[in-house]
Amino acid sequence: MPISTELIEKEIREAGAIAMDYFANLDDLEISKKSPRDLVTEADVAVESFLHKKLQLHYPRFGFWGEESGQSENQSQRWVVDPIDGTHSFSKGQYFWGISVALEIEGDIVFGAVYAPALDDYYMAQKGQGAWKNNQLINVSSEENLANAMITTGFACLRDYREDNNLDRFCRVARATTGQRRFGSAALDLCLVADGQVDAFWEQALNLYDIAAGALIAQEAGGSVTDFNGHPGVFPEQILVTNNKVLDQLLPLM
Repeated sequence: MPISTELIEKEIREAGAIAMDYFANLDDLEISKKSPRDLVTEADVAVESFLHKKLQLHYPRFGFWGEESGQSENQSQRWVVDPIDGTHSFSKGQYFWGISVALEIEGDIVFGAVYAPALDDYYMAQKGQGAWKNNQLINVSSEENLANAMITTGFACLRDYREDNNLDRFCRVARATTGQRRFGSAALDLCLVADGQVDAFWEQALNLYDIAAGALIAQEAGGSVTDFNGHPGVFPEQILVTNNKVLDQLLPLM
Protein backbone atom coordinates (compact mmCIF):
# COMPACT_ATOMS: atom_id res chain seq x y z
CA MET A 1 0.00 0.00 0.00
CA PRO A 2 1.59 3.29 -1.13
CA ILE A 3 0.09 5.34 1.70
CA SER A 4 0.04 5.56 5.49
CA THR A 5 -3.47 4.74 6.69
CA GLU A 6 -2.67 6.30 10.06
CA LEU A 7 -1.66 9.59 8.46
CA ILE A 8 -4.74 9.63 6.24
CA GLU A 9 -7.00 8.98 9.24
CA LYS A 10 -5.38 11.88 11.07
CA GLU A 11 -6.03 14.24 8.16
CA ILE A 12 -9.61 13.04 7.66
CA ARG A 13 -10.37 13.48 11.35
CA GLU A 14 -8.93 17.00 11.17
CA ALA A 15 -11.18 17.65 8.19
CA GLY A 16 -14.05 16.35 10.31
CA ALA A 17 -13.20 18.87 13.02
CA ILE A 18 -13.42 21.65 10.42
CA ALA A 19 -16.83 20.37 9.35
CA MET A 20 -18.00 20.20 12.96
CA ASP A 21 -17.05 23.85 13.52
CA TYR A 22 -19.49 24.79 10.77
CA PHE A 23 -22.03 22.24 12.02
CA ALA A 24 -22.05 23.95 15.41
CA ASN A 25 -22.94 27.27 13.78
CA LEU A 26 -25.52 26.38 11.17
CA ASP A 27 -27.38 29.67 11.55
CA ASP A 28 -24.35 31.40 10.04
CA LEU A 29 -23.73 28.79 7.32
CA GLU A 30 -23.62 30.03 3.73
CA ILE A 31 -25.64 27.70 1.50
CA SER A 32 -26.01 27.88 -2.27
CA LYS A 33 -27.22 25.59 -5.05
CA LYS A 34 -25.15 24.01 -7.81
CA SER A 35 -28.43 22.98 -9.41
CA PRO A 36 -32.10 23.26 -8.42
CA ARG A 37 -31.73 20.11 -6.28
CA ASP A 38 -28.04 20.07 -5.31
CA LEU A 39 -26.83 22.07 -2.30
CA VAL A 40 -23.31 23.21 -1.53
CA THR A 41 -22.18 24.96 1.64
CA GLU A 42 -19.04 26.78 2.65
CA ALA A 43 -18.29 23.76 4.84
CA ASP A 44 -18.12 21.49 1.76
CA VAL A 45 -15.64 23.86 0.13
CA ALA A 46 -13.51 24.27 3.28
CA VAL A 47 -13.28 20.54 3.96
CA GLU A 48 -12.40 19.71 0.37
CA SER A 49 -9.80 22.48 0.22
CA PHE A 50 -8.16 21.17 3.40
CA LEU A 51 -8.06 17.58 2.16
CA HIS A 52 -6.79 18.59 -1.28
CA LYS A 53 -3.94 20.57 0.29
CA LYS A 54 -2.98 17.83 2.76
CA LEU A 55 -3.22 14.93 0.32
CA GLN A 56 -1.18 16.77 -2.30
CA LEU A 57 1.41 17.68 0.33
CA HIS A 58 1.87 14.08 1.46
CA TYR A 59 1.29 12.33 -1.88
CA PRO A 60 2.06 14.72 -4.76
CA ARG A 61 2.22 11.86 -7.29
CA PHE A 62 -1.54 11.29 -7.03
CA GLY A 63 -4.16 13.38 -8.77
CA PHE A 64 -7.33 14.63 -7.13
CA TRP A 65 -11.02 14.52 -7.98
CA GLY A 66 -13.25 16.37 -5.55
CA GLU A 67 -16.96 17.01 -5.79
CA GLU A 68 -16.55 20.76 -5.47
CA SER A 69 -13.23 21.47 -7.21
CA GLY A 70 -13.33 18.90 -10.01
CA GLN A 71 -10.44 16.96 -11.46
CA SER A 72 -6.74 17.79 -11.42
CA GLU A 73 -4.05 16.33 -13.64
CA ASN A 74 -3.02 12.65 -13.37
CA GLN A 75 -6.43 11.04 -13.12
CA SER A 76 -4.99 7.56 -13.64
CA GLN A 77 -3.89 7.59 -9.98
CA ARG A 78 -6.12 9.82 -7.91
CA TRP A 79 -7.82 10.62 -4.68
CA VAL A 80 -11.61 10.60 -5.06
CA VAL A 81 -13.19 12.84 -2.43
CA ASP A 82 -16.66 13.85 -1.34
CA PRO A 83 -16.07 16.43 1.41
CA ILE A 84 -19.58 16.16 2.88
CA ASP A 85 -21.79 13.39 1.57
CA GLY A 86 -25.24 14.23 2.86
CA THR A 87 -25.01 18.03 2.61
CA HIS A 88 -28.77 18.46 2.97
CA SER A 89 -28.74 16.48 6.23
CA PHE A 90 -25.72 18.49 7.39
CA SER A 91 -27.48 21.79 6.66
CA LYS A 92 -30.53 20.68 8.67
CA GLY A 93 -28.50 19.76 11.75
CA GLN A 94 -28.93 16.00 11.30
CA TYR A 95 -26.06 13.69 12.20
CA PHE A 96 -26.02 11.34 9.21
CA TRP A 97 -23.40 12.83 6.87
CA GLY A 98 -19.81 11.93 6.20
CA ILE A 99 -16.46 12.62 4.59
CA SER A 100 -15.54 10.10 1.89
CA VAL A 101 -11.96 9.58 0.66
CA ALA A 102 -10.85 6.85 -1.75
CA LEU A 103 -7.63 6.12 -3.61
CA GLU A 104 -8.08 4.81 -7.14
CA ILE A 105 -5.09 3.40 -9.03
CA GLU A 106 -5.62 2.68 -12.74
CA GLY A 107 -9.34 2.22 -12.21
CA ASP A 108 -8.92 0.01 -9.13
CA ILE A 109 -10.07 1.33 -5.74
CA VAL A 110 -7.35 0.27 -3.28
CA PHE A 111 -8.20 2.36 -0.22
CA GLY A 112 -11.37 3.86 1.18
CA ALA A 113 -12.33 5.76 4.30
CA VAL A 114 -15.64 7.25 5.37
CA TYR A 115 -15.82 9.36 8.50
CA ALA A 116 -19.03 10.51 10.17
CA PRO A 117 -17.83 13.35 12.43
CA ALA A 118 -21.13 13.95 14.22
CA LEU A 119 -21.24 10.25 15.15
CA ASP A 120 -17.45 9.88 15.48
CA ASP A 121 -17.51 6.69 13.40
CA TYR A 122 -14.52 6.04 11.15
CA TYR A 123 -14.77 3.29 8.53
CA MET A 124 -11.73 2.16 6.57
CA ALA A 125 -10.67 -0.56 4.16
CA GLN A 126 -7.64 -1.50 2.12
CA LYS A 127 -8.08 -3.86 -0.77
CA GLY A 128 -7.54 -7.43 0.38
CA GLN A 129 -7.19 -6.53 4.05
CA GLY A 130 -10.73 -6.41 5.42
CA ALA A 131 -12.92 -3.57 6.61
CA TRP A 132 -12.79 -1.73 9.92
CA LYS A 133 -14.94 0.59 12.03
CA ASN A 134 -13.16 2.48 14.79
CA ASN A 135 -10.32 -0.07 14.61
CA GLN A 136 -12.66 -3.05 14.96
CA LEU A 137 -13.04 -5.58 12.14
CA ILE A 138 -16.55 -5.53 10.66
CA ASN A 139 -18.60 -7.91 8.53
CA VAL A 140 -21.87 -7.84 6.64
CA SER A 141 -25.01 -9.35 8.18
CA SER A 142 -25.96 -13.02 8.08
CA GLU A 143 -29.60 -12.41 7.04
CA GLU A 144 -30.62 -14.85 4.29
CA ASN A 145 -34.32 -14.08 3.92
CA LEU A 146 -35.24 -10.91 2.04
CA ALA A 147 -38.60 -10.83 3.82
CA ASN A 148 -36.74 -10.25 7.10
CA ALA A 149 -34.23 -7.80 5.67
CA MET A 150 -33.74 -4.11 6.31
CA ILE A 151 -32.95 -2.22 3.13
CA THR A 152 -31.82 1.35 2.53
CA THR A 153 -31.93 3.48 -0.59
CA GLY A 154 -31.79 7.06 -1.82
CA PHE A 155 -33.29 9.13 -4.56
CA ALA A 156 -30.24 11.17 -5.64
CA CYS A 157 -32.29 14.29 -6.31
CA LEU A 158 -34.06 12.43 -9.15
CA ARG A 159 -37.76 13.03 -8.60
CA ASP A 160 -39.92 14.19 -11.48
CA TYR A 161 -37.36 15.12 -14.13
CA ARG A 162 -36.26 11.50 -14.70
CA GLU A 163 -38.57 8.84 -16.06
CA ASP A 164 -36.93 6.26 -13.78
CA ASN A 165 -37.06 8.07 -10.46
CA ASN A 166 -36.65 5.00 -8.18
CA LEU A 167 -40.17 5.26 -6.73
CA ASP A 168 -41.52 2.17 -8.52
CA ARG A 169 -38.45 0.19 -7.53
CA PHE A 170 -38.77 1.35 -3.93
CA CYS A 171 -42.41 0.22 -3.79
CA ARG A 172 -41.51 -3.24 -5.07
CA VAL A 173 -38.70 -3.65 -2.54
CA ALA A 174 -40.76 -2.20 0.31
CA ARG A 175 -43.45 -4.82 -0.21
CA ALA A 176 -40.84 -7.59 -0.12
CA THR A 177 -38.89 -6.51 2.98
CA THR A 178 -39.49 -5.85 6.65
CA GLY A 179 -37.68 -2.52 7.04
CA GLN A 180 -36.86 0.35 4.70
CA ARG A 181 -34.69 3.34 5.49
CA ARG A 182 -33.61 6.50 3.69
CA PHE A 183 -30.70 8.07 5.57
CA GLY A 184 -29.43 10.61 3.03
CA SER A 185 -25.77 9.67 2.57
CA ALA A 186 -24.80 6.96 0.09
CA ALA A 187 -21.28 6.79 1.52
CA LEU A 188 -22.58 5.96 4.98
CA ASP A 189 -25.34 3.68 3.64
CA LEU A 190 -22.60 1.51 2.14
CA CYS A 191 -20.81 1.43 5.48
CA LEU A 192 -24.01 0.33 7.21
CA VAL A 193 -24.15 -2.67 4.89
CA ALA A 194 -20.49 -3.38 5.69
CA ASP A 195 -21.24 -3.15 9.42
CA GLY A 196 -24.29 -5.43 9.24
CA GLN A 197 -26.68 -2.69 10.34
CA VAL A 198 -28.66 -3.01 7.11
CA ASP A 199 -28.72 -5.93 4.69
CA ALA A 200 -28.63 -4.12 1.35
CA PHE A 201 -28.54 -0.70 -0.31
CA TRP A 202 -29.28 0.48 -3.81
CA GLU A 203 -29.31 3.83 -5.56
CA GLN A 204 -28.86 5.30 -9.01
CA ALA A 205 -27.53 8.42 -10.76
CA LEU A 206 -24.69 8.88 -8.28
CA ASN A 207 -21.08 9.93 -8.86
CA LEU A 208 -17.95 7.94 -8.16
CA TYR A 209 -16.99 10.22 -5.28
CA ASP A 210 -20.28 9.32 -3.54
CA ILE A 211 -19.56 5.60 -3.45
CA ALA A 212 -15.90 4.78 -4.17
CA ALA A 213 -14.77 4.51 -0.55
CA GLY A 214 -17.96 2.92 0.76
CA ALA A 215 -18.07 0.33 -2.01
CA LEU A 216 -14.60 -0.91 -1.13
CA ILE A 217 -15.49 -1.00 2.57
CA ALA A 218 -18.61 -3.05 1.81
CA GLN A 219 -16.69 -5.46 -0.42
CA GLU A 220 -13.95 -5.95 2.14
CA ALA A 221 -16.60 -6.69 4.77
CA GLY A 222 -17.91 -9.54 2.64
CA GLY A 223 -20.57 -7.74 0.65
CA SER A 224 -21.44 -7.84 -3.03
CA VAL A 225 -21.27 -4.72 -5.20
CA THR A 226 -23.07 -4.94 -8.55
CA ASP A 227 -25.30 -3.07 -10.96
CA PHE A 228 -29.03 -3.81 -11.13
CA ASN A 229 -28.36 -6.78 -13.41
CA GLY A 230 -25.93 -8.40 -11.01
CA HIS A 231 -22.76 -7.49 -12.91
CA PRO A 232 -19.94 -7.01 -10.40
CA GLY A 233 -18.19 -3.68 -10.17
CA VAL A 234 -18.67 -0.12 -8.96
CA PHE A 235 -21.31 1.49 -11.16
CA PRO A 236 -22.41 4.97 -9.98
CA GLU A 237 -25.39 4.97 -12.36
CA GLN A 238 -26.70 1.77 -10.77
CA ILE A 239 -25.29 0.41 -7.55
CA LEU A 240 -26.68 -2.50 -5.56
CA VAL A 241 -24.76 -3.51 -2.45
CA THR A 242 -25.85 -6.50 -0.38
CA ASN A 243 -24.65 -8.91 2.27
CA ASN A 244 -24.34 -11.39 -0.64
CA LYS A 245 -27.06 -13.59 0.87
CA VAL A 246 -30.08 -11.59 -0.36
CA LEU A 247 -28.60 -10.57 -3.72
CA ASP A 248 -30.44 -13.16 -5.81
CA GLN A 249 -33.74 -12.26 -4.15
CA LEU A 250 -33.26 -8.52 -4.75
CA LEU A 251 -32.16 -8.62 -8.39
CA PRO A 252 -35.63 -9.43 -9.80
CA LEU A 253 -37.01 -6.37 -8.01
CA MET A 254 -34.42 -4.06 -9.53
